Amino acid sequence: MADSTSPLLIKRYASRRLYNTETSDYVTLEDIARFIRSGREVQIVDLKSGDDLTRQYLLQIIAEHESKGENVLPLAVLTDLVRSYTTQAQSVVPQFLAMSFDMLRDGQSKVMENVMSPMAGMPGYEAMRAQQRAFMKAMTGGMMGSSGPGRDEDEDGPTSSEELKEIRAQLAEMQSKLSKLGK
Repeated sequence: MADSTSPLLIKRYASRRLYNTETSDYVTLEDIARFIRSGREVQIVDLKSGDDLTRQYLLQIIAEHESKGENVLPLAVLTDLVRSYTTQAQSVVPQFLAMSFDMLRDGQSKVMENVMSPMAGMPGYEAMRAQQRAFMKAMTGGMMGSSGPGRDEDEDGPTSSEELKEIRAQLAEMQSKLSKLGK
């Protein structure tokens, strides 16, 4: 078994096929997205030139999800990203995004730690825990270890579609407010 702490090396051949060096088979973009969702770091390199193509393929994965109608990033965020390429803020945006995702991951782990606390014996605990999972799923769009966007069921059973819609609406409102603060 390969070391799961080191990046999974994917080689791109001249035919543009992607080769998983650990399992010695060809993979698709969806396979790579699945590796990443499961927490695995991935590095994609061109076999001939040795160029690192990871960023290019990750952007392609996001673009494919967007083209399928899955809103990976809100329109306001995409617009702000495009604007950042033509402003002095260009050097700040990547660090800001990285810090934001780090904070989101840290917050998610703290929520999960709190969920596993001695409160487990309280009445209504399971309902609160299900709401927290639904909220985290909506916040991350399925990125953090679920089988992906559109999945309406978690480990303990179904999550109400209405609950998810309400959480997504609240998230969109918060993102709108954050966008206005940045202007």
